[in-house]
Amino acid sequence: MSSPKRYTITAALPYTNGPIHIGHLAGVYVPADIYSRYLKMRGEDVVFVCGSDEHGVPITIKAKKEGISPQDVVDKYDAIIRKSFQDFGIEFDNYSRTSGKTHHETASAFFKKLYEDGKFIEEVTEQLYDEEAKQFLADRFVVGTCPKCGYEESYGDQCEKCGTSHNATDLINPKSAITGNVPTLKETRHWFLPLDQYEPWLKEWILDSHKKDWRSNVYGQCKSWIDDGLRPRAVTRDLDWGIPVPVEGGEGKVLYVWFDAPIGYISATKEWAEQNNKDWEPYWKDEDTKLVHFIGKDNIVFHCIIFPTMLKAEGSYILPDNVPANEFLNLEGNKLSTSKNWAVWLHEYLEDFPGKEDVLRYVLTANAPETKDNDFTWKDYQQRNNSELVAIFGNFINRVAVLTHKYYEGKVPAAAELKEIDEQTLAELKAYPAVIASSIEKYRFREAQTEMMNLARLGNKYLADEEPWKTIKTDEERTQTVMYVALQIAAALATLCKPFLPFTSTKLNKMLALEDANFDWNAISSAKALLKEGHQINEAELLFSKVEDEEIQKQLDKLEATKKANIAEDKTAEPQKETATFEDFTKLDLRVGTIVEAEKMPKTKKLLILKVDTGIDTRTIVSGIAESFKPEDVVGKKVTVLVNLAPRKLRGTMSEGMILMTENADGKLVFVNPDEEKMNNGTVIS
Repeated sequence: MSSPKRYTITAALPYTNGPIHIGHLAGVYVPADIYSRYLKMRGEDVVFVCGSDEHGVPITIKAKKEGISPQDVVDKYDAIIRKSFQDFGIEFDNYSRTSGKTHHETASAFFKKLYEDGKFIEEVTEQLYDEEAKQFLADRFVVGTCPKCGYEESYGDQCEKCGTSHNATDLINPKSAITGNVPTLKETRHWFLPLDQYEPWLKEWILDSHKKDWRSNVYGQCKSWIDDGLRPRAVTRDLDWGIPVPVEGGEGKVLYVWFDAPIGYISATKEWAEQNNKDWEPYWKDEDTKLVHFIGKDNIVFHCIIFPTMLKAEGSYILPDNVPANEFLNLEGNKLSTSKNWAVWLHEYLEDFPGKEDVLRYVLTANAPETKDNDFTWKDYQQRNNSELVAIFGNFINRVAVLTHKYYEGKVPAAAELKEIDEQTLAELKAYPAVIASSIEKYRFREAQTEMMNLARLGNKYLADEEPWKTIKTDEERTQTVMYVALQIAAALATLCKPFLPFTSTKLNKMLALEDANFDWNAISSAKALLKEGHQINEAELLFSKVEDEEIQKQLDKLEATKKANIAEDKTAEPQKETATFEDFTKLDLRVGTIVEAEKMPKTKKLLILKVDTGIDTRTIVSGIAESFKPEDVVGKKVTVLVNLAPRKLRGTMSEGMILMTENADGKLVFVNPDEEKMNNGTVIS
């Protein structure tokens, strides 16, 4: 959409079962905030909404672990998240809660509309059920092997390894996350959104219409889903925490959190409109509105296929113009893990580095995982602060302010005759707003921030080349002109840095006495002078300060302590399983075998196809060890094989047994090996 009348910007609703970490910030909230701030500086009509996602199984699991109610959990973490965002400068127009009255009413009405219009399929299906816990196992109450990649700890709604979304009944070898028991199947009634009926429309809308303007990772994941064939998706769950299903027969059921949560964007907009005496509907129902969802890659399917299908089925809503999903951010070379405490938590960062909100914003944008997973390291954080923010941006501003006070008592001098270098520099300055804007509007925020810093580099180079500290002794008019030009660059930076470095922008505007100027984005290119002759600026102050080695070492020590704690926890033996009888044990036929062939299973990261000589025969076994061992590393390896495991098909290959593996204290996968010298293939292990 080339010239929308208004913008609706959404940022993924964070689950309120834990605080915000740098992965969330880099993936969603910092880029969304940059985009919103930029548009508002252009004078656009914008609403930027988000809110706490307070329903779903992770909340109830957290409550069980902490021995408190789900409401206690969401109240606790909503307060932490809300304050962290505010202190970090994420400037939502409304940050809501899905437990609120407006949201419950909006989500219920949305469901009823689709129900009454006959958009759902109502079916009695078999769902996983825990007999001991006496409840159905929705989503994260069940874990098992992912049917797509073979990851053995996949949740019932989504695999965290490959990102595939699926139903709990699709899992291989499912187990209850509550009791550890193997669940049974039990009949229950649910309502389904028939995604398959919308497949032709989705092909046209996404695969044809958005091939060129959506990011390749977003387009690729959508194409993979559509090409695999869409199936009806349940929009209700057998749970007691959430929004009750508002139709007859819905007793004891709630709206599926991924039906309920995106409607939270709509209810948050309604709240904002009511607070500001506006009409919310144009922001969601007017074709002249541009709707943009900021999410992480694990939410692509829900925001590009399921939610748009819901909106299409309802009939009166606009569809997202773009969904610029980011990849994942790692920490010091390892995947961020909330359960393992391998993270940099925002509220802790704000305590450890007071006044350095913009430093983290800058580093996360510089390392934004826009096209591939990227890595955050504390050494890089230090280097970017010291070598870029301090040495380039901060150094330029400090020199300009200090020299202006030293030579002209803080007043902007009059420019004398402009030389070619001055005119060229001012022309480059006026071009930067369009250059930065072009990158932002293409959702290339890392590139946009680099261009903003290039303006600071231009200022540094200009001062270094023209050397006003030397010409002040020989050519006062030349010095006045140079300082005038340098001050214009400083004033432009005060505005152009705001989407990326809002706290720095505020400080710089104060230093330049521009608080009341209210320059918008376009003024940089159109104004004859941003700082006029005689304008009085305030005393210089450092915009950034160096990060010392001791501060970085403290953070590295904290992570090292986390790593040691995780290793110690891994060394702790798991509790004994349910007692097995001697007869149970004798059913297991464990044999010594040798791997004679090995190859990677195509289109998977984890699975190896092994040919194993069991002494009985040579059989095929599919094993999820490809991330730990290369095929050539395991050929000839003596292994322990469970030979009488019922065969099962994995990705089209029949697997006829299981190789026994375990993990050492460092989390490394190792074989449970027989004595290689004395044991022949086929030897029974008893």
